[in-house]
Amino acid sequence: MIQKSKKIIIAGALSAFAAAALMGTFANAKEPHSKSSNAKEKLEAYIKFTQILNLIESQYVDDINTSTLVDKALKGLMANLDAHSTFMDTKAYKDLTVQTKGEFGGLGISIGMKDGALTVIAPLDGTPAYKAGVKAGDIILKIDDKATLGMNIDESVKLMRGKPGTPVMLTIIRKNELKPLKIKIVRDIIKIKSVHAKTIDNNVLYLHISSFDQKVVDEVKKAIQAHPKAKGIVLDLRNNPGGLLDQAVGLVDMFVDKGVIVSQKGKVKSENIEYKAHSADTDRHTPVVTLVNGGSASASEIVSGALQDFNRSVVIGEKTFGKGSVQVVMPIGKDEALKLTVARYYLPSGRTIQNVGVTPDIIVHTGKIDFVEDPILLKERDLKKHLQSELEKIDGKKSEKQKSLKGKEHNATDSNSTKADDTVITEEQLYKDAQLKSAVDVLKALIITNKGKQ
Repeated sequence: MIQKSKKIIIAGALSAFAAAALMGTFANAKEPHSKSSNAKEKLEAYIKFTQILNLIESQYVDDINTSTLVDKALKGLMANLDAHSTFMDTKAYKDLTVQTKGEFGGLGISIGMKDGALTVIAPLDGTPAYKAGVKAGDIILKIDDKATLGMNIDESVKLMRGKPGTPVMLTIIRKNELKPLKIKIVRDIIKIKSVHAKTIDNNVLYLHISSFDQKVVDEVKKAIQAHPKAKGIVLDLRNNPGGLLDQAVGLVDMFVDKGVIVSQKGKVKSENIEYKAHSADTDRHTPVVTLVNGGSASASEIVSGALQDFNRSVVIGEKTFGKGSVQVVMPIGKDEALKLTVARYYLPSGRTIQNVGVTPDIIVHTGKIDFVEDPILLKERDLKKHLQSELEKIDGKKSEKQKSLKGKEHNATDSNSTKADDTVITEEQLYKDAQLKSAVDVLKALIITNKGKQ
């Protein structure tokens, strides 16, 4: 967390009350002529707020605490800025401290606001939400019996977190489903293995990165070193909700030797930062294809977008989520805080991710590819079976040797079918994933034509 000075906030409050005491009258509401307010407009706005507050206190039908009223006003103010900024009262700030320092149960789900709706960015692999069938793009309508309409992200996260082993019921709206679905999920301690390495056809290294934790760069380096014969790499960032910025930058830096990988820009100069690539230990030649979808957000959008801008990777899949803003927590006194958006991320080309996302070079939707055998080969196989059958009729029965051999073949087949190698992606698995199949096909073309070099 980054702590900021609270002097400006206090000064603003004092100005409001001073202006009210001196003038004591309403200022006429005016339409703003520019995005930035001048001194007069600020003074009028402070007066308006103070006078309305006084009216509520003196004439509202029920007694109301001034602090409570101001807290509610601040929450409404922050919610109208963007989906990620929020005012944290004493309870909310304490909950945040517990979440960042203690252990709690969760669902393993990353969420965001999309068009005003609480939307699943992605369920993390192997977590309760993933096992229960939650999917990227699901809209959360209710958490237990509480509707999410008007609820901010922090409030919804607080409802979904709880004691491990306790259940929570999500009511969701899913595309192509006629009515809302109810999914019961049992909270658990979330432990994620972020990098999964597999091989395809012996010469392709498949790296599935499920989130950007503090070990991603080291794990990717180990996987590459363990597969020296790999001629190309598939980076699978689908359903990756993001994580640590330094790990995203470090991953791009492995494949790019110069230039600005990502920059963040805000109103305050101290928030303007550039993260640059370095030439040391850079692989500029191995062809790379990156997979993304609507569940790819934040750090995974930085990786895919930067590699795309540097022309270092072909990006395949579906448009990403579009979360490219920076938030910091600014304490106000000892017990309250603001979580405020202070900057946005920008890719090497200067384009923003926020609310836009990354559009793939090749758009491929989810699905599977039907595998149809060559009819000529099918006929040859049938002919062989037919001839074998005719020979058996002539001989009257199979020889004991043939029976023995066939028995061994069956045993070998049964043995192979029960021992699946989880470090290899088979052809059958490849055809069940149209996006991955397309990525591998493009990568093989890059390997053949050597277009992966810069």
